[in-house]
Amino acid sequence: MGIRNKHSGSLDSPMDDKEQYGNRNYDPDIPHAGTEYDDDLSVPCPPHTTQRRLVTKIDLRVIPVLSLLYLLAFLDRTNIANAAVFGLQKDLGLTGTQYNTALTIFFVPYIVFEIPSNIILKKIKPHVWLSLCMFGFGLVTICQGLVTNWSGLLATRFFLGFTETGMFPGSFYLIGMWYKRSEAQKRYSFFFGSTSLAGAFGGLLASAIGKMNGMRGYLGWRWIFILEGVLSCVVAFALYFMIPDFPEEAKWLREDERAYIRARLRKDQGRSARDRQITFRDVVNCFKDFKFFIGAFMYFGLIVPAYSYAFFAPGIINTYGYSQIGTQFHSVPPWAASFVFAIVIAFFSDFFKHRFLFTLIPIAMAIAGFAILLTTHKNTHLEYGALFLITMGTYSALPVIVCWFNLNLGGHHRRAVGTAWQVGFGNIGGIIATYAFLAKDAPDYKPGYKICIGFSCLSAAACCLYAVSLTVQNRNRDKAGTDLGLTDFEKTEKGDLSPDYRYLL
Repeated sequence: MGIRNKHSGSLDSPMDDKEQYGNRNYDPDIPHAGTEYDDDLSVPCPPHTTQRRLVTKIDLRVIPVLSLLYLLAFLDRTNIANAAVFGLQKDLGLTGTQYNTALTIFFVPYIVFEIPSNIILKKIKPHVWLSLCMFGFGLVTICQGLVTNWSGLLATRFFLGFTETGMFPGSFYLIGMWYKRSEAQKRYSFFFGSTSLAGAFGGLLASAIGKMNGMRGYLGWRWIFILEGVLSCVVAFALYFMIPDFPEEAKWLREDERAYIRARLRKDQGRSARDRQITFRDVVNCFKDFKFFIGAFMYFGLIVPAYSYAFFAPGIINTYGYSQIGTQFHSVPPWAASFVFAIVIAFFSDFFKHRFLFTLIPIAMAIAGFAILLTTHKNTHLEYGALFLITMGTYSALPVIVCWFNLNLGGHHRRAVGTAWQVGFGNIGGIIATYAFLAKDAPDYKPGYKICIGFSCLSAAACCLYAVSLTVQNRNRDKAGTDLGLTDFEKTEKGDLSPDYRYLL
């Protein structure tokens, strides 16, 4: 049979299809990828399909569902910015930094429960946990539209953070268990692009819902929360039956398809240890790897400008002299541009099988956008154009950073903990973002723009340090070799720390 080159993944001297399959149901008219074997398991791609068709089948089942889930989660998280334009602060009598504090309280449970949420997701299956969380944050969003004072707003924002805590790290963890590292970036970026679509969709939806102002005695900002919360609750029921589980238990795949998927992932990422429970010792051992902290700062640095834009863009655009409805409409194009650009970046990142430079280039764009806003205050068109640079740079670099770190973690336990840790620690930046743009700094917001530039530079520096650490570790493992007397079990336990593992730059 054909043997794969261990490092390049190419096939050397494959036999023809008939020789490879022998007399076992061979039919030359049936498309298949008979030469696609895993070195260790010798598992062929099923004769009834091809690798490309199988990956497409996975794409259609995994990515759209999770993207819809996170689109609604991000929409319910950031629609408070749209509600603020329609008078939320005035109606609730918010003064000083009370609005900023309401934004901040969301991140307290959101950060604390990231790792426990991923452990629960692995234990009780993704379709149960994620759909349950989705119904929860939809219900809380409805309640947010019914609050009558600042205390009620704080309570609902706290429980919104609690119910949304598993959405992002859980989805990224799940996607990472379905795809090889060289093909994952486009999927990650499309999924993460749901944040951009949520921003665009939120602006359009808010401009329409805002016209319901006064209907049944509710102001327009209340209807934004109520209707978008109801939408999330309804969709949660449908997604219970649609959210995919891990490859090991996916009932919508044939047994031979599941076996082949496990084999190709095992070759690329090592053994997954799906059935092994995550222990407290596993969590502690993960934090002995210094790369966990570098990966966290990579994400942390960009979360500050990301949430700064998501929470305050409508307010910034409103200072350009647009009406309430006009502000909502003008918030849409930068989000739409960021989605398209993120997909372009992801395509080239996967094409070149490289991540590092595709983090630095977008970050540089975001820094340029903030620099323009920091120095220009009387050219509305230029300022509005700078918003495109900010969204395109920030929201295309973030998915590359998370994919790069997540897919360089081997095994279920290291990936479950690592993904939740990176997202959890990174979202501390969300707390900083909520106080970056204060009402007293309007309309120039110079402190906020300086803060965003500084943290973007921090993210770029962390990316450089991470790339250097991966390069050094790969070279050291090449010199040491792989025959270190470790058993397969020991290599599985080590995950990406196994001497067989090579990191992707």
